[in-house]
Amino acid sequence: MSSILAALPAPHILAAVLGSVLAAAILRGLTGFGFALAAVPLLSLVVSPEQAVTLAMLLQLMIGIRDSIALHAVLDRPSLARLSIGALLGTPVGVAFLTVLEPSVMRVAIAVIVIVGLVFILRAPKKAAADRLRLAVPTGIVAGLFAGLAAMPGPPAVAYYLGTDRPANVTRASLMIFFFVTSLIAVPLLFLNGAVDLTIAGASVVAFPVFILGTAIGTRLFRRTSETGYRSLAIATLVLMALAAGIRGIAGLL
Repeated sequence: MSSILAALPAPHILAAVLGSVLAAAILRGLTGFGFALAAVPLLSLVVSPEQAVTLAMLLQLMIGIRDSIALHAVLDRPSLARLSIGALLGTPVGVAFLTVLEPSVMRVAIAVIVIVGLVFILRAPKKAAADRLRLAVPTGIVAGLFAGLAAMPGPPAVAYYLGTDRPANVTRASLMIFFFVTSLIAVPLLFLNGAVDLTIAGASVVAFPVFILGTAIGTRLFRRTSETGYRSLAIATLVLMALAAGIRGIAGLL
């Protein structure tokens, strides 16, 4: 532990990382899906895109066991199982791209991922959950690709659940556990590809309590949100993240 803590980033960088994690974790607690979507563009301002992706994955892995216990009673298990199978197929491909792309290209990819997810949300017709099960595996493949590439399985998965008649609490819980599954798949691959070093491991240890705090704050806010309000918030979140990621992506090419 001491060697990990000794490898922490400079204090000003660590402070920026903690602030980014707190803001993104509040969004996660509120919507069930906003963490990586917000954290990766924010973290990419102070660390490399690959480090930002790795940190987001590690934090989601660390909190996933607790979420699995707390949320097991409200999960949409049929769709979650199929999405997970798809993610198992798509995530290794995304991780392979992550380790070979240049940082500027990664920032553009992050922007494109968020924008594509927004289009999915706006175009997806709302159907009964059982009627959309056939789309779960293909959606999981795309989400896995996004997870490995930019720690963002959210856009296609959110589009899938918002397109069903599931209530907000089921959607939120299912998304949280799906992101845990994608991190379970991606983190070992990141280890094998050398993306997890002492600096990122140390930052994740220090940031984890902040992550828990932010999620708790967001959860309290979620309990005050209506079904209609949740859907509007989810769409608005994707709009804001698309704008933020797009600006950062363009700046990375200049």
